[in-house]
Amino acid sequence: QVQLVESGGGLVPAGDSLRVSCAVSGLTFSSYTMGWFRQPPGKEREFVAAIMGNGRAAYYGDSVRGRFTISNDNTRNTVYLQMNSLKPEDTAVYYCAADSAPSIRVGSSWSYWGQGTQVTVSS
Repeated sequence: QVQLVESGGGLVPAGDSLRVSCAVSGLTFSSYTMGWFRQPPGKEREFVAAIMGNGRAAYYGDSVRGRFTISNDNTRNTVYLQMNSLKPEDTAVYYCAADSAPSIRVGSSWSYWGQGTQVTVSS
């Protein structure tokens, strides 16, 4: 049974940093692409970042490039999203996703999802 469990969300002031984590079990972590999506209140889900299983390539959404960094730890089967210079518009539920060969920016192409973690950035 595949499980993705996010943690690390919270309430932070604008300009601060936060790191969210996603612990993965039930699949061969190094063989999967891992991704982060987010859904702001009242809006559609959007792509945030993704990283290949071997860690050699990472991709970012336009709104977070240069501020967020995705990384993975194959020894811990965990993917991280380091978020710096947070803005109120980054407020959303952040979801972790996994797939062996996703269309990176297309949420419906990802097979496995976590339950989400809330990130709130105050102005």
